[in-house]
Amino acid sequence: MAVVRISGEDRVLEGPDDMTLLWALRDLAGLTGTKYGCGVGLCGACTVHVDGVAERSCMLTIADVAGKEVTTIEGLSPTGDHPVQAAWRELNVPQCGFCQAGQIMQAASLLAAKPNPTDQEILSEMEGNVCRCGCYERIVAAVRLAATGS
Repeated sequence: MAVVRISGEDRVLEGPDDMTLLWALRDLAGLTGTKYGCGVGLCGACTVHVDGVAERSCMLTIADVAGKEVTTIEGLSPTGDHPVQAAWRELNVPQCGFCQAGQIMQAASLLAAKPNPTDQEILSEMEGNVCRCGCYERIVAAVRLAATGS
């Protein structure tokens, strides 16, 4: 059991310390926007922010995040107005949509650290997030739009 600040709210996660953050978010906190993809940190579907940095929630435990700030897709912008979310909608990025929460969280972390990245920096940072539908060109365009407004 641990107290974790999730999207601005202190929550007690009453699971074993070695339970993955992914399952704690989904099963204990009821936040199902974070998706299970591969379970080994390779696909990025489960990406959340831990103290402002993109992390794979399937690779972290409850104990790893005790006392830290975890932001999920639900908490990125409760109204869906984050610039990355707005760019995703404007450019109709998703096809099936399964990976999109992780993609958006990765992109938001990138832009928080580097507000005006080059296309190569976007590609490099987003490389670990897999889109089975191949929406990569739209993803890069949306990150660029969120960064520059054009």
